[in-house]
Amino acid sequence: MSCEPDLKLGLIGDNIARSRSPLLHRLAGEQHGLRVQYDRLIPRDLGEDFDAVFARCARGGYRGVNVTYPYKERAAAKVIVEDPLVRAIGAVNTVLFEPDGPRGCNTDYTGFIAAYRAARGEASPGVCCLIGAGGVGRALAFGLVALGADEIRLVDSRAEKAEALARDLRAVSAASKVAVFAEAADAARGASGILNGTPVGMVGHDGTPLDAQGMRGAAWAFDAVYTPVDTRFLRDADAQGLETISGYELFFWQGVHAWAHFAGLPLDEARLRVALLERGEAA
Repeated sequence: MSCEPDLKLGLIGDNIARSRSPLLHRLAGEQHGLRVQYDRLIPRDLGEDFDAVFARCARGGYRGVNVTYPYKERAAAKVIVEDPLVRAIGAVNTVLFEPDGPRGCNTDYTGFIAAYRAARGEASPGVCCLIGAGGVGRALAFGLVALGADEIRLVDSRAEKAEALARDLRAVSAASKVAVFAEAADAARGASGILNGTPVGMVGHDGTPLDAQGMRGAAWAFDAVYTPVDTRFLRDADAQGLETISGYELFFWQGVHAWAHFAGLPLDEARLRVALLERGEAA
């Protein structure tokens, strides 16, 4: 019997030892009787830089890879991006290795929209404070435009990144007002939605990007972090009475959408959710 997988995938990123993406894609494969190999590829642990790991995947039999922090913008420069909106986002988290070269997609963008709609239906995001203008922050910002946010207030520790994102958002839509703030507390004042698009709060990056007091008066909060699921940011938001959307929902939906790109096969999403819960942290 051959030991070769039916589908070879991977995840390139830092601090991904607890990522559940390998489990999600193996379970997706099981729905179709496919054996999926999904490797965690941490450049530092492999003794290589991102470029070397990416090149090795491209020639090493991988159907595709997911890309996570902090490499999404670097990945975008290496791939063909057919969707003009994804080109505007400037970050990709899903790469397909095709005969004519690697192609990039952004299922963080589509996954966030799906997670928001599942939680809040057709409700408008309103005025939103988005902390973080990196790879995932850019996907969230464009998602907020698609969802019809009235205003997007951007905050990043590197002001130039927030300014660049603001320019890119204004170039694709005038429907949402866009402003850049130096401090998260100022941007959150009077906001309806508060979003964390930074790694702060994940394993190895303890803390929160906004004090609990800064959330007072808002209606909803979203945290892109999902390891752990119950971040301090979301606990504080819940204590302040906000409706919360966990990063686990983004993880789930971006994975479902990535699977569609990788395999082109449908999923029983409810069954996948149950299996992920039952299998817990299984490798």
